[in-house]
Amino acid sequence: MANDLTGRWAALGFLEKILDDHLPLDQAFDQTCRQFGDKLSPQDRGFVRYLGTTCLRHLGQLDAMINHCTSKKLTGKQKNIRNIMRLGITQLLYMNVPAHAAVNSAVRMTGKQNNAHSRGMVNAILRRIDREQEKFSTGFPPDLNIPKWLKESWKRRFGAGEVDKIASALLAEPPLDFSLKPECDGGEWALKLGGTLLSAGSIRVEKAGMVQNLPGYAQGLWWVQDVAASLPVKLLGAGDGDAVLELCAAPGGKTAQLAARGCQVTAVDRSVRRLRRLQENMDRLDLACNVVTSDAAEFRPCQDYSFILLDAPCSSTGTLRRHPDVSRARGPKDIVALGHIQTNLLDAAVRMMPVGGILVYCVCSLQAEEGPEQIKALLDRTGTVKRKGIDIGELSGFENARLDSGDVQTLPHYIAGGMDGFFISRLIKISD
Repeated sequence: MANDLTGRWAALGFLEKILDDHLPLDQAFDQTCRQFGDKLSPQDRGFVRYLGTTCLRHLGQLDAMINHCTSKKLTGKQKNIRNIMRLGITQLLYMNVPAHAAVNSAVRMTGKQNNAHSRGMVNAILRRIDREQEKFSTGFPPDLNIPKWLKESWKRRFGAGEVDKIASALLAEPPLDFSLKPECDGGEWALKLGGTLLSAGSIRVEKAGMVQNLPGYAQGLWWVQDVAASLPVKLLGAGDGDAVLELCAAPGGKTAQLAARGCQVTAVDRSVRRLRRLQENMDRLDLACNVVTSDAAEFRPCQDYSFILLDAPCSSTGTLRRHPDVSRARGPKDIVALGHIQTNLLDAAVRMMPVGGILVYCVCSLQAEEGPEQIKALLDRTGTVKRKGIDIGELSGFENARLDSGDVQTLPHYIAGGMDGFFISRLIKISD
């Protein structure tokens, strides 16, 4: 990391783009890197991203610490001071940055923007937290990082004990999971990638670095896919030669899974940009699919598909390990709006199904409204489909994810190193 403040100014801008401009994390990071250009080395960029995302993971704790140390809450006009302190405390408590570097850089940055009083306040607060690191590291529970509306919704659904486990699981920088082509031996590739073979067949790699530099990337032998995201395709049950309709398919991890199994995949998505990325991934993997640009709710297939996979747009609250910005970007109104979209997509998918056809509905969400309540509402309003319950034996290593209903809900703390939260339901059409 460079000795000057460039990386920390970039991290401040990165944070502001997410919290103030409400940009998604990846977009905010890309804009920050373009803004600073060659002033940031690859090492600096890694520092900026890690500092910003670590700060977001601990945001509720950080604010509680700052409030604890101030007799008077900071005003909205002082939000840049709060952001500087958030980044400073993150370095002190969660990144092992030497105190002199974390504190002095924060004070200098404050001095560039504010008066002597603000510099003195920042200096005093950070030095106190440094002196009392044990108290501040342990005295502010992880559930402070979950917005109140989200935490209450999880407590109602999962219980307070599970919410505490989820909150702890969301703090760690997640590993990367890789899905292999069927011809690749899992044990062999776990060694080549320096990872661990999971029970579901995925390979988990800690601190993978640039994936383009890993063995097998150029040969198209694997793709990055969280282990939870690999379950819907396995539970769909389609195999070699089966025609599969995938709705809301981009960016294509599940498309690759289906094609690698020998399925004849039609991948439908409304986003031209995201479909371009899907096609690039399929080209690298040397896999084929039929790509269709269309709103999935309005798509009219010209053939019957015995298998349909609907990975519906959702709040993404199950992906907070990788996208800690989501909890700040979403609110209760978003859940309602997304629920209407999911309802329309489910109805459309059911209309497309032939009798005997299988539909898997999935969302990377922990919200009841987007998961079990959507399926209950669908079954209540139509008699043409019923659940094709998922058996324990189909969930090797993830048996605790099976719900009494026969649906599946993974949670972020279910395996060591974590996993995304996915709801999955499997349906069969029994009449037109």
